[in-house]
Amino acid sequence: MNTPTSDYTVRAIRPDDWAAVRQLRLDALRDPVAHLAFLETYDEAAAKTDAFWQDRAIGSGEGSSTARQIIAEAPDGTWAGTVTVLVEEAGTEDWAGHPVERRQGHVVGVFVRPEHRGNGLIKALFDAGVEWAWQRGAERVRLFVHADNARAQGAYRKVGFVPSGLVVAFTKDEGETEREFVLERRP
Repeated sequence: MNTPTSDYTVRAIRPDDWAAVRQLRLDALRDPVAHLAFLETYDEAAAKTDAFWQDRAIGSGEGSSTARQIIAEAPDGTWAGTVTVLVEEAGTEDWAGHPVERRQGHVVGVFVRPEHRGNGLIKALFDAGVEWAWQRGAERVRLFVHADNARAQGAYRKVGFVPSGLVVAFTKDEGETEREFVLERRP
């Protein structure tokens, strides 16, 4: 499919979108590189209750000031892709136990369905997520990507992220690594 990016609706999820949030996550976890891109498995996500997905949609939907899940809706109504941005506060510790030195956005849960890749949709999703982080006072936005996930690294570079030099152990296998990519806020 080569749908022009302008034909998609890019928006924050709403609390009543929880079932679609669940379905998109399950579809993402079926992707051939899901084992590199996501920390949970399909079976773990599928076992979560409806209440979990409802809470997730509230916690990262319209109105949340700490997390925002952005989706791209294709002209036919299907959800083509998603990014989620979490706000990390200065003075706290991140998921890996490292100190957070300044207010920043942390991108997680990136996925674009294969039939919607290659048309710039990832940029539209990232633009919306990064803009949301800037509106919340983030000084930079970051993400972590598995060292072996070349496709994702290429996509992140195309939308302006660069490696920071920070390398951390991959949570699922300490013998593998993830690299931090960052986008600094321009004055």
